Amino acid sequence: MSQRYEYKFVRLGQGFMGVKRAAREQYQQVIHENARDGWRLIQIFSPGVGPYGGATYYELILERPVP
Repeated sequence: MSQRYEYKFVRLGQGFMGVKRAAREQYQQVIHENARDGWRLIQIFSPGVGPYGGATYYELILERPVP
């Protein structure tokens, strides 16, 4: 029997001119908070592109095993 996982997507710092400063400084805290609940960081994704090629937000992709 193979292990099943559930996924969680957390969007941080969406702004018109780029990722908000607070999100750039606090993403590690968000990861640690979710880790206490059993979530594991898989990827930090920055799909939006704002002025000068900067990301407009970060999306944290987390997973944990389904019991």
